[in-house]
Amino acid sequence: MGNKTFEERKKIIYEFISDPHYVPMKEKELAVLLQVAREDREELARVLKELLSEGKIELSKRGRYNKAVPRRVTGIFTSHARGFGFVSVEGQEQDIFIGENDTGDAFLGDTVEVVLKGRGGRRPEGAVTKILAHGVTEVIGTFERSKNFGFVIPDNQRINRDIFIPLERTRGAVTGQKVVAELTDYGRGRKSPEGRITQILGEASDPETEVLSIMMAYGLPAEFPERVENQAERVAKPVSPADCEGRLDFRDEICVTIDGEDAKDLDDAVSLRREGEHYILGVHIADVANYVQENSALDWEARDRGTSVYLADRVLPMLPRTLSNGICSLNEGEDRLALSCIMTLDEKGRIVGHTIAETVIRVSRRLSYTGVQRVLDGELEEQALYPELVPMLLEMERVSGLLRKRRRKRGSIDFDFPETKVVLDERGQVLDIRPYERNAATRLIEDFMLAANETVAEDYYWQAQPFVYRVHEKPDADCMQKLGIFIRNFGYRLRTSGDEVHPGEIQKLLDRIAGTPEEAMLSRLTLRSMKRAQYATDCSGHFGLAAPYYCHFTSPIRRYPDLQIHRIIKENLRGRLNEERTLHYESILPEVAKHSSEMERRADEAERETIKLKKAEYMEQHIGEEYDGVISGITAYGLYVELVNTVEGLVHVNLLKDDFYEFDEGANELRGAHSGFVYRLGEKVRIRVKGTDRLCRTIDFELV
Repeated sequence: MGNKTFEERKKIIYEFISDPHYVPMKEKELAVLLQVAREDREELARVLKELLSEGKIELSKRGRYNKAVPRRVTGIFTSHARGFGFVSVEGQEQDIFIGENDTGDAFLGDTVEVVLKGRGGRRPEGAVTKILAHGVTEVIGTFERSKNFGFVIPDNQRINRDIFIPLERTRGAVTGQKVVAELTDYGRGRKSPEGRITQILGEASDPETEVLSIMMAYGLPAEFPERVENQAERVAKPVSPADCEGRLDFRDEICVTIDGEDAKDLDDAVSLRREGEHYILGVHIADVANYVQENSALDWEARDRGTSVYLADRVLPMLPRTLSNGICSLNEGEDRLALSCIMTLDEKGRIVGHTIAETVIRVSRRLSYTGVQRVLDGELEEQALYPELVPMLLEMERVSGLLRKRRRKRGSIDFDFPETKVVLDERGQVLDIRPYERNAATRLIEDFMLAANETVAEDYYWQAQPFVYRVHEKPDADCMQKLGIFIRNFGYRLRTSGDEVHPGEIQKLLDRIAGTPEEAMLSRLTLRSMKRAQYATDCSGHFGLAAPYYCHFTSPIRRYPDLQIHRIIKENLRGRLNEERTLHYESILPEVAKHSSEMERRADEAERETIKLKKAEYMEQHIGEEYDGVISGITAYGLYVELVNTVEGLVHVNLLKDDFYEFDEGANELRGAHSGFVYRLGEKVRIRVKGTDRLCRTIDFELV
């Protein structure tokens, strides 16, 4: 091929393979036909490899090269702050990577057409060829005004271009205000996207405004439409004798609610008594379906919201407060309609029988997790407040332990790292950030709810009725393999059977790391290696709980799938689940399950963003102060350090001035090039708070 450059050779070979008369050949045949000298054969192999990775040629199963036929797919584009992006295609597990030069002016959320390139590595790559539809129509951000125009700096870091606002479309916004901008032009090439201000939310530094901007960014509705509120007022009538007809009467049963002190929507109550050698455990759930009729305005609003959203400074309920905090809340001393799962347990905690029934209950006492924990700890002062309930609470602790022991024995996974509790004053300012610890009282309620959810799911699975299940698929083999390699750095092993791992093996790993400095980090990494639980109409089991049958039955005030299955259960109990109604549910449930999963994901992301914001706000008050922490993450650009209060911050690699540190991806370490000093995950360090960025919701540390 003469004294040609690599690119020239590549062009010659590609043109040769692209010729209409070309017949697919193997590498050796190409070398002979093109008269490639033996010393140049390695170069030929490199040319072919690069043409493959660029997607210009294809390799058949028989090892023959041919010109690639462009494969086109359609998906949703997600941009990244650094310029590149990804396209997610429905039904395709792996997203397509789009390089910075291949995004074709696609904007976050756009539906795009993509031509697939060859696989340079493990993930598919492509280039955007056409924008089919825009997904994002509004951008929330901070307004900046210059002499002749304004612009909005988006809150969403994935929108990496500012929005140009002509002066006549600024709506009087001033620099530093948080605004909503409607996009009028998405920009092309070097031209910025353009928009107009439709709403001014307030000063960017105001905590109220910042949370409001997160709500708007995620499309979370703040208020209920007037007709929905009016309907809630109309149906929220006190329980009458007529309402109680045909229901099991549990008003004389000792029954308690156990919740956080600030909870207002009490949707579950529990009761327990001995009957010979058996325990009779009652889980009584607010009968929300009695008040929210199918296809009513209330129902459509609840279905649309999918779930209540718990932000740091407010709750966005799924149902109006007239219902969620009123007639549907199981308030102390008041008659309430319920759907109950009454389980009979033997001495070993096995559920040997159950009844699901419409009931009427009257809660004897509203208890808090803190108070119950004190009772269980034997504090006489707390026990003296309600002595008649103490024997039942102690029995509940015993039954809870039996249920948990049986779950763990079958391999159920129990992630026990602390969640974040944000303490605010009445103005929404952060007073404290601390871990929200689980205790025996919170676990007790958790164990009883899990038992009811499993019991109801199994019952309706074997009845073969249309239903909404909570499913959790087995983890991806590649993810488990990566996790296994990673934890070996800490001296741990994850036993697998072929490509599969049993949930019990993950629980054994969590037991082994309990109490170690790396516990929180490895627990989170293990959780991230697993798939996300979701709602489905097919019962494929719950991997994390090692349960063949599972559903969400216990929170119809705040989760739509629970409300949906309550309707099915009530119709079934009343003998109304005929062929017509069965076909009706079979037609609507797939969409209910899909939408509920999406709304749950949206709520989780908004809650996470709000907590990140409040953490940045809180640490802003503590700049310059020193804390002990643990290295929770290592990247090429620095160390992530987590404090005892769950706050995480970054020590940038540029601040490690004693040496030049290089990232060892395989070992997940930062290693000093000259000293050989190593920073590893799980190591304890002392940091100083260097600064915070509320817009990016990040915190910077430096090592002391």
